[in-house]
Amino acid sequence: MAEIANEWPIFQKQIIAAFMDLQKWIHETFGVNSHAQIEYLTKNVKTTIETSTIVIEKVISIVSSMAVTILFTFLYIVFLLIYRRHLVKFLYYAFNSNTHDQVYNVITSIQKMVKQYLIGLFLQMIIVSILAFIAFSILGLKYRFVLAILTGVLNVVPYVGIIISLIVTLIITFATMSASKLFLVLIAFIAIHAIDGNVVMPKIVGSKVKINSLIVIIGLVIGEMTWGIMGMLLSIPILALMKIVFDNVNELKPWGYLLGDEDSTEIDEDLNSFLANKKAIKRRKKPVELDENIE
Repeated sequence: MAEIANEWPIFQKQIIAAFMDLQKWIHETFGVNSHAQIEYLTKNVKTTIETSTIVIEKVISIVSSMAVTILFTFLYIVFLLIYRRHLVKFLYYAFNSNTHDQVYNVITSIQKMVKQYLIGLFLQMIIVSILAFIAFSILGLKYRFVLAILTGVLNVVPYVGIIISLIVTLIITFATMSASKLFLVLIAFIAIHAIDGNVVMPKIVGSKVKINSLIVIIGLVIGEMTWGIMGMLLSIPILALMKIVFDNVNELKPWGYLLGDEDSTEIDEDLNSFLANKKAIKRRKKPVELDENIE
């Protein structure tokens, strides 16, 4: 990153040179001279500035909202760590002695789930970074390693992270290579985002907290519709917490099974037995129906 910052003046010169080449290409291809191009840009600059201002305001709003959420999340974690024994004692007193074993199982399961979820996020960062590095290496991008790491880390934040890393990569690509590479970079990011959303997130992160892929995808969609970006970020931990509670309450165990990805041999045996009985009943009814038709 320091190397990129040091070479920023060179980037500026290259961007200006690329802009001049673009002007020349427009003039040769469409017959529009540089004066007409500048005049056109001047006429539309007001609209462009207004649109850019709206976009920048939205980006700042999203980033500031996320920063506040991250700050409060950090504070929540700190206070939860400080008062963890106090909370355990509260749960001990809140439930009668008959449910203490269940409460203990829920608490230990939540602790394990949090660790597994963090491991899943770390694996997601590594996999996305590797995918980005492979794509950037194929395209021959400069600073491919730094850009790949940046893409993997920012990708943890849904949508916003991948967009920020895309913008940074496009700027550096435009400054260091030909403009024709920009479209290929965009295609590479779309492919990486598709693989992450449909394979890495459900299979890797979801499996670490023992939530099946279908429920993970549904949870991400509902989370985004309900709370936006932060809803997507929190949807998997919330689903995992729900599953832990469901698994430890007899009346809710079917819902825990629905959310999970583990198979139950006991349920399979019961279901197979039920279906076998139904088929046997149907076979016994058929001869009776045939006899009635003959009569």
